[in-house]
Amino acid sequence: MCLAIPGKLLDISQKNGVRAGRVEFGGIVNQVCLDFVPEAEVGDYVVVHVGFALSRVDREEAERTYQILEAMGLLEGELAPSAQGPPETVE
Repeated sequence: MCLAIPGKLLDISQKNGVRAGRVEFGGIVNQVCLDFVPEAEVGDYVVVHVGFALSRVDREEAERTYQILEAMGLLEGELAPSAQGPPETVE
């Protein structure tokens, strides 16, 4: 199952004409495409599905959703390292 998971946008860059950013999900950082949320800025929370940020959400909603998904045990498979290599971690 693939879930849309909220995370915090840490930085924004352009890569090959695509607006991209690093998003933190509970200590795990993944690169995502930001083209669907051109209004997103560093520090915003975005909902990400299969590597694409789909919408912005406020911090409280992001935290509440993340806690529910974690309590249900649904985050383990979703945040597992991908075939592209290990994710970066935030210290």
